[in-house]
Amino acid sequence: MIELPVRDPCDLCEVAGREDRWAIIEEGEHTLTVINPWQFEVGQCCVITRRHVATLLDLSAEECATVLGAAKRVAEALVRSYRPLGILTFQNNGVYSGQETPHFHFHVVPRQNGSDWGIGPPQLATFDGAGRKAGTAHDPSGDARRRERVQVSAAQLAATAALIRSNLPN
Repeated sequence: MIELPVRDPCDLCEVAGREDRWAIIEEGEHTLTVINPWQFEVGQCCVITRRHVATLLDLSAEECATVLGAAKRVAEALVRSYRPLGILTFQNNGVYSGQETPHFHFHVVPRQNGSDWGIGPPQLATFDGAGRKAGTAHDPSGDARRRERVQVSAAQLAATAALIRSNLPN
């Protein structure tokens, strides 16, 4: 069985789209697309399910289709907004994959030169350099320092979200 992180109450249910730092890019019946308040890359977004479910395995077929459709729309907007060298998409299922919040969310990230992510999400990209052993969970001890480095103001997040929103396909 997949081991899930514990957060009670769920931080995505409680704050996503309700706090300035989670500026809304697009809303749908099953999804909410928001700017990620931790900008590891400028323009990093998340597509979040409205229904509280923990993993990909818990989604309905309709939610799966809607999530991917929303991710494609925001990826197209990111290409128009930032002309990235690539688009990274990822979604973690369980603590052993690096999942930090027990609520399904799908990351859509424009990648540029100068990134310090390595080849993947920050909690995974540091594993090789940190000597992570196979089969161990993500060690969150450095997360606060990592998040401080990539935190930007609510005004900057709102401006970033507005730019992306203005470039969503019709």
